[in-house]
Amino acid sequence: MTQTILLGTYTKKDSKGIYSIQLDTQKKSLDLLKEEAHIGNPTYLDGTDDLSLLFSVAKTEDKGGIASFRKGELGNYLAMDTFMEEGAPPCYVAYDSDRELVYTANYHTGEVAVFSTNSEGELTLVDKVKHSGSSVHDNQKGPHAHYFDLTPDKDFLVACDLGTDEVITYSLTMDHKLQPVASVKMPAGTGPRHIVFHPQKPYAYVMGELSSEVVVLSYDKDEGRFDSIQTITSIPEDHTGFNGAAAIRMSSDGKFLYASNRGHDSLVVYAIKENGTLELVEYVPTEGKTPRDFNLDPSEQFIVVAHQDTDNLTLFERNKADGTLTMLQKDVYAPEVICVTFKK
Repeated sequence: MTQTILLGTYTKKDSKGIYSIQLDTQKKSLDLLKEEAHIGNPTYLDGTDDLSLLFSVAKTEDKGGIASFRKGELGNYLAMDTFMEEGAPPCYVAYDSDRELVYTANYHTGEVAVFSTNSEGELTLVDKVKHSGSSVHDNQKGPHAHYFDLTPDKDFLVACDLGTDEVITYSLTMDHKLQPVASVKMPAGTGPRHIVFHPQKPYAYVMGELSSEVVVLSYDKDEGRFDSIQTITSIPEDHTGFNGAAAIRMSSDGKFLYASNRGHDSLVVYAIKENGTLELVEYVPTEGKTPRDFNLDPSEQFIVVAHQDTDNLTLFERNKADGTLTMLQKDVYAPEVICVTFKK
């Protein structure tokens, strides 16, 4: 059996845009890299469950925004629409199939935005909110929205702002305008980058890019409010060089949490306890430089790690019983990849 993986990239060197690669689950290998769409800096991707409708970050020489694609009859992706503005593009894009909306977070402007769309991928800006504030790190002179997506029940939207050390909850009005509901402050210098929610229990997990920590939060799904209950490092105590924590993913059974470290160049594996707190299982070298993103395949037997600076993918097999990882491949070429997206 083969599974198609879509890869978002920078296009600063050799990459031309969005790529795909095949995961053969019987051979346990990655192969057949293919260019799917020619576009500048498609650094994050999301779409329908089958990825037949796809949305990506996009950039030209002086403008940034988002783009949409539809899969044609021959299986190729056809460009449908773009929404571009002067300045830097967003860093995160999410698709809401129920409401036919697209959500973005823009690191450079500190803004979160809502776009309306349809089956043809047309894009219309509906609302935009600019964050304010700063914090103690050199990278926190102003707001840097890094994540903006739905809660699991789809009742709220949650933004992670790396620049202000906040996780902010929004509701949507009937006409799809954003209304702030609550916010929780992380410890100064955390740099909240991404968040994942426990699939069964009222907990969420925030990746702190600047502090190399995971912050465990309790989550009140009725009020959209968070409270901190644990902070745990993502790197070993003896690591003294630079590290910037990046992606965070959870197994669907809610038993294991995974996060990537850029600098230490590793995945950290945690077991999730009954009370939602984390316990270290292992650190696993990713065999590449700057593992900015990774993802579990739909079977959750495999994890694919993308390396921004060494243009390679690493394939791991996952032990579902104890969460540990075994490397299968480490030298699979893929240029400047920073986003790994599977069909859902």
